[in-house]
Amino acid sequence: MPRVEVIGNAERLTTVPGSAEVIDSRTLESSRVFTVNEALRKVPGINVRDEEGFGLRPNIGIRGLNPTRSTKVTLLEDGIPLAYAPYGDNASYYHPPIDRFERIEVLKGAGQILFGPQTIGGVINYITPTPPQEFGGFVSGTLGNRDFFNGKVRLGGRGMLLDFTRKQGDGARDNINSEINDINFKWVLALGNSQALTLRANAYSEDSTVTYSGLTDAEFANLGPRYNPFKNDDFQVRRYGASATHEIDIGESAVVLTNLYFSYFDRNWWRQSSTTTDAQCGASFTNARLAGQRVDVDNCNSVQGRLRNYDTWGIEPRLRLAHAAFGIDSEFQAGVKAHYETQKRRQVNGASPTARSGIEVENSRRETDAYSFFAQNRFDLERWTVTPGVRYERIKNRRIENLTGRTGTDSIAQWIPSLGATYNPTKTMTVFAGVHRGFAPPRTEDVITGTGTSTEVGAELSTNWEVGLRAEPAAGTSVQATVFRNDFKRLIAVGSIAGGSTPLAQGEALFQGAELSGRLGRTSGVYLRGALTYLPTAEQRTPFRQVVNDAVVAGSAAGNRQPYAPKRTLTAAVGYAAGGFDTQFEAVYVSEQFGDFANTQAASTTGNGQTGRLAGFTVWNAALNYYLEPQRTALFMAIKNLGDKTYIVDRTRGIQVGVPRLIQAGIRYAF
Repeated sequence: MPRVEVIGNAERLTTVPGSAEVIDSRTLESSRVFTVNEALRKVPGINVRDEEGFGLRPNIGIRGLNPTRSTKVTLLEDGIPLAYAPYGDNASYYHPPIDRFERIEVLKGAGQILFGPQTIGGVINYITPTPPQEFGGFVSGTLGNRDFFNGKVRLGGRGMLLDFTRKQGDGARDNINSEINDINFKWVLALGNSQALTLRANAYSEDSTVTYSGLTDAEFANLGPRYNPFKNDDFQVRRYGASATHEIDIGESAVVLTNLYFSYFDRNWWRQSSTTTDAQCGASFTNARLAGQRVDVDNCNSVQGRLRNYDTWGIEPRLRLAHAAFGIDSEFQAGVKAHYETQKRRQVNGASPTARSGIEVENSRRETDAYSFFAQNRFDLERWTVTPGVRYERIKNRRIENLTGRTGTDSIAQWIPSLGATYNPTKTMTVFAGVHRGFAPPRTEDVITGTGTSTEVGAELSTNWEVGLRAEPAAGTSVQATVFRNDFKRLIAVGSIAGGSTPLAQGEALFQGAELSGRLGRTSGVYLRGALTYLPTAEQRTPFRQVVNDAVVAGSAAGNRQPYAPKRTLTAAVGYAAGGFDTQFEAVYVSEQFGDFANTQAASTTGNGQTGRLAGFTVWNAALNYYLEPQRTALFMAIKNLGDKTYIVDRTRGIQVGVPRLIQAGIRYAF
């Protein structure tokens, strides 16, 4: 099936010059993952912060980088951009349900320069199922507490696959609930003996009652962690996507694969508060919240609609060529990409708690044209491989303010080199090392102000090193260990990462640590699985300074730890499989972390919930599966947060908490 894979099959791992992990279908199914957050925690180096409790807006951080809105990560689906604006506004306000995917690839080394534009953290590629030739499929249903329901139907045959998911339930706090529908179609066509075409189309909708604001410290203490008064806040998403992936074999040594893709994303979020210090409902309303008193949002005659839509399309041909230039067996990969984005952003302020119209205070259009070239050549030298590579990005941004008539343009260009190597002393062991330039472009709104002037914000730049080892010492046993150092000449920090009041800032930073992952055990009997990250250094090397006036951001200082960079994370599971049974217990540990640049230990004197240390926590999960093979039926049960632990996951807009205990049970029938 024509598609771009970041890692591919297991045999390719011997030549991948970097840390590479694959979460396979068995792991996803046996642990009955509820959200993409839960799935990605099974990979070392990844810190995923919860938000509303359904994993619909994941906050993914890699190797200490701030996870807010997953802005430091390249997200792909079958090699096609998953984010709706990866160049001009790489923020995740949407994520497909984890049920859509059969496996997940994660690459963090030098090889990620083949993808982009972000090359600082890593690339995550979600792989959808391959359509079968024989007719078949399954139906499944899951019920749980907190009004949870998940229904899924998958039908396939003759190279086609149709997949529908309906998911609904309550979130982590009161007055948070979500309903999503996800439809996917895939068709693989053979075009003669040397060509094939994959056509994909999907439609996604989300209807949620969800707020942006967290809790004040007094609300958390007096009214409990689930308290949320904002019953009128409303979040609506519609996303449509389509793609065509064509592959042609040119002789026996060359393959050209071309992606053509398009997506439309529409998001309307009406809310009465964006943070615990939001002033739109008046000073008395805000003061009551700071004092931990209940508020009636129906008495606040204000609501703000943040209305966004995005059109994104692009084309990307890739060449893979086996050759023996210079007398050395080699594989050459190269490609070009033309990518275009249009953002339309409006803010409408209503005059009643449930208004869905009002005074327009923002109406802007933001356009991004991006062109990239990438190439790398792998030299195969018996037990060694050496892979130099390069990527070039040229990005042009334009901003038009329709209410004022102000316009502005800005452009940026960057070369991104890489060098990786592997050594295979045995058939079951690979030593790898690599270095590459980390790059991430600034958002259109960051590089061009509302008056049309350029802020002279540069791209994020770093030098990323890693050395590691992966091995399969015995059947059913695998291990990977990596040490890394990411040295940032410029790291961009937006205001929402540190209490919602910090201006756009930049500074030097250093992240270094180690990762360890592995699995022990065959398909039957006892098995163990684990992913450990140790991040002793996540340091502000210089004070972070405001872009607009070069003033030091309050509290930032050289030597302070970066916010939302826990020193240790661990996800470990023990399971037992025999006959039709497969059961496992899993522990998820996240050590303490800071919520602001100043590394504040205690809550702020104002009590707004936006600063202060986030205590470490451990959450236990359990899953039980029973497979009735002759009946092609699976019965399953999962418990998330087995001990019903209350823990704080975020303070960016006030205190956000993790989900309470979830109990889910279901049945799946295949045909």
